[in-house]
Amino acid sequence: MSRPVDFEPASDPNRFVGEPTDPVDERIEVGVLVVGAGPAGLACAIRFGQLLEDHPEVAEQLGDVPLAVVEKGKQAGSHLLSGAVIRPGALERLFDGHGGLDGMPTYGPVGKEQVYVLTRDRALPIPTPPPMRNHGNVVVSLSQVGRWLAERAEAEGAMFLPETSAVTLLVDAGGVVGVRTGDKGRGQHGEELSNFEPGSDLIARVTVLAEGTQGHLTNVALDHFALRGDAAPQVWELGVKEVWKVPRPLDRVIHTLGWPLRPQAKYREFGGSFVYPMGDDLVAIGMVVGLDYRDPRLNPHDLLQVLKTHPTIRAILEGGERIEWGAKTIPGGGFHALPRRLHAPGLLLCGDGVGMVNVPTLKGVHYAVESGRLAAETAFAAVSGAAQDAPVPAGALASYDDAVRAGFIGKELYEVRDLRQVFGRGFFLGGALGVLNTITKGRVSIGSVRTEPDDEQPLLPVDGAAPQVVHDGVLTFDRLSSVFASGNKTRDDQPNHLLVRTRVAPDVAELWANLCPAHVYTAGPVGDDGLAEVEVAPSNCIQCGAISTKGGRLTPPEGGSGPEYWQT
Repeated sequence: MSRPVDFEPASDPNRFVGEPTDPVDERIEVGVLVVGAGPAGLACAIRFGQLLEDHPEVAEQLGDVPLAVVEKGKQAGSHLLSGAVIRPGALERLFDGHGGLDGMPTYGPVGKEQVYVLTRDRALPIPTPPPMRNHGNVVVSLSQVGRWLAERAEAEGAMFLPETSAVTLLVDAGGVVGVRTGDKGRGQHGEELSNFEPGSDLIARVTVLAEGTQGHLTNVALDHFALRGDAAPQVWELGVKEVWKVPRPLDRVIHTLGWPLRPQAKYREFGGSFVYPMGDDLVAIGMVVGLDYRDPRLNPHDLLQVLKTHPTIRAILEGGERIEWGAKTIPGGGFHALPRRLHAPGLLLCGDGVGMVNVPTLKGVHYAVESGRLAAETAFAAVSGAAQDAPVPAGALASYDDAVRAGFIGKELYEVRDLRQVFGRGFFLGGALGVLNTITKGRVSIGSVRTEPDDEQPLLPVDGAAPQVVHDGVLTFDRLSSVFASGNKTRDDQPNHLLVRTRVAPDVAELWANLCPAHVYTAGPVGDDGLAEVEVAPSNCIQCGAISTKGGRLTPPEGGSGPEYWQT
């Protein structure tokens, strides 16, 4: 049995770490640099701006650009995708005394909810498990909320740099002093085209990495500064989502367990689905699958297509029209997989990039917002009291870790610390152990459950072809039409940003071909060496990050590439 980890590409660990290279007078100097315009990064920018407004002398001390936000998408929200039912408390705290949540786009509070266990033809309603209760929570489109937060951040004085990939972590004197942005206008083989623009060194006293799931520089920093925890590795889920315009309003939030996933422990298939109302005429539907699964034929994109054929789900969508599609990885390791430190000299780490997601409650946006707020307060205190030179010493940033772990993020993640891991024992046993943990709020420990990285899972033998899914273009869709529905903007002739080996074991090639929701990888013929050729179509990539969990690595493409989400 093959393992994806055995076919990881050769990579220089220092490839994405370096000292500043631009002449001093050509560097772009800012006070605090935020990488990523998602909930964590934007919350950080907003709170930092609020503090500068209250302390103009600090703003003056930080120079012409006290705060800058780098975003690889075309605009804030372009790459944001989530369910999303959010807990509004963290946002209310962020804007307390600063206008509140007036104007925030939402689809209203959760009124009713229902959880079903599905079989192929039936939906068995069950009482809503305590972690999944959503009374008082709000349904939103995260991409819309992201654009609203960006407006608030700009009003607080943040300088935005959209369509800008952060490619290299700049390290000097043992600490982070900023990032180098990616080149634009290179051809498929790296050659300079007529519109070529070189990247720039962005120098900052504190750099906040809030890149979201599978953050490129976050992973670089975790390795370079040896920040990864030793309790458990991070594990991941993949969510595939569609937004539908429907003829009949949905009156409740729906979650499902069971079919089309298989319950047997040998398959390690963990996950479920969600169906959320978005006003009177829109519905969000998604399928989430744990990426420690072992069957190379499993296709997360097609699992969602199959789910929609269930009578209960079909009845919601029938007569409607799919208007948007997307996919994103979700960190699932929880408390045990958090880094041992969330800071290094000149550096703070926030949100999904370091695993701040509560898998049992299906929530992470409020953790991202709260961590961004706490990072801003820590960075502000550090730059207010430290010498002008970067990087700010690690000791001046250590209070951030204490605030995260002592606050509701750390406390809530600790309560559910074992819930994701137990489902490696199968749906039924995992469910029973999970109920015990939930009832006691973690006070009764399930015990140490060994967690293996997703790419170390041995693949099951392939016994026959994968089940064929009919894509009728009305209810069910193929992957290429789905990529089109994501608004993907990646140039066909830009350099390949995916680090993968192109000759691998046949079952690994099949795994990648089925894993990718955007149909980036195709398994080719098997050669005399017993290895299969893998064809890569990087222009299809929507930057979901799934390949990074199963033997490859996603790096940033040219700024402005990838999906253009509007309602996800």
